[in-house]
Amino acid sequence: MDFVVEEQQIKSDNSLWVERYRPQILGDYIGNETVKETCQSYLKKQDIPHLLFYGPAGTGKTTLAKLLARNIKCDVMYINASAERGIDTIRDKIRNFSSSAGFKPLKILILDECDQLTADAQGALRSTMETYSAHTRLILTCNYRERIIDPIVSRCQCFEIKPISKKDVALRLVSILQSENVSFTQEDIVFIINAYYPDIRKVINFAQQSALDGAIKICKENAVEADLLSKIVDLIKTSTNSKETVNQIRVLITDVDPNFLDEVYQYLYTKVESYAKGKEALVIIEIAEELKSSALVIPKAREITFLSCIYKILKHLK
Repeated sequence: MDFVVEEQQIKSDNSLWVERYRPQILGDYIGNETVKETCQSYLKKQDIPHLLFYGPAGTGKTTLAKLLARNIKCDVMYINASAERGIDTIRDKIRNFSSSAGFKPLKILILDECDQLTADAQGALRSTMETYSAHTRLILTCNYRERIIDPIVSRCQCFEIKPISKKDVALRLVSILQSENVSFTQEDIVFIINAYYPDIRKVINFAQQSALDGAIKICKENAVEADLLSKIVDLIKTSTNSKETVNQIRVLITDVDPNFLDEVYQYLYTKVESYAKGKEALVIIEIAEELKSSALVIPKAREITFLSCIYKILKHLK
C-alpha cells in the first residue's frame, strides 16, 4: 500500500478562496516573523526537527506546516487527527508510512489537530517519533498545547502561532477581493474582520459567501448573528458588574432562535483566549456543563441555561 501523498499543484480555478490563496512559499506567509526566520533556516538546510505549531484556530498553523513540506524534498503524509484520533491510526498508517521505503531523502508527516488524539494514541506516537526519527519528521498542529503529553512536547521544537493584526488581515482580505474583482465598502471589511478575527479562514470563507454578482452583499440575517456574537464577547471582556452584563446579554438574545445558542456556545469556546486569558480551562468546563444542561431542557428554556453559563463565566473572570 502506498502511503506517499504527492503534493498537488493548487489550481488557479480552485473554487475555495481559502485554498486558492493559501501561501505556497514562505515569503507570502504573513506574520510570526521570528517563526518565519527559523523556518527559513530549515528550508535552506532542507531538513527539519519534529515541530509543534500551536495557537488559535485559523491563524495559519496548517498553512505553515504544508508550506514547509511543499518546499523540502520529501515524501509527505497528511492526517487530520480530529477525524482519525485512535491508536489504530498510529499503528496502521503512521508506523507503516514511517517504516516503508521512501523515494526522497526525508519523510514528513503532518498531523493536524493532534490535541484530538486519544491518550493511547499519543503514547504510541511518542514511540514512533523515537524509532523512526532518523528519516521521518513530524509536524504537529494543535489549538491547545497543554493537551499534548509532555514526552511528545519535549521531542518537538514548539512554536506559538499568534494571530496577525486586524490591519494585516484586512489588507489580505482586500487583496483577495480585488483579485476576484469583487467590489466592497470599507464598512464591509470592518464588519467581516470584527465578526471573525482572529480566524483568517472564517474571514475569507464569510467574504466568499457574501460575494454575490461581483459585490460584497452581507446577508442581513448573517450580519445580525455575527454582530451579536461579537457583541456578547465584547460585553464579557469589558464587564465590571456581572448582573448588569447578564441583563445586557439577556436583552441581546431575547428574539434569537433557541437553536442559534449552539453557535454562541461554539463562538465563546473559539474566542475563549480573547476574554479569559489564564482561565480558559475553567470557562471551557462551564461551557461544557451548560451544553449538557441545555440538551435536557425544552427550547424555550435554553435562554435560561445560557444566561446561567454567562453568569458563571463572569464569576470566574472577576
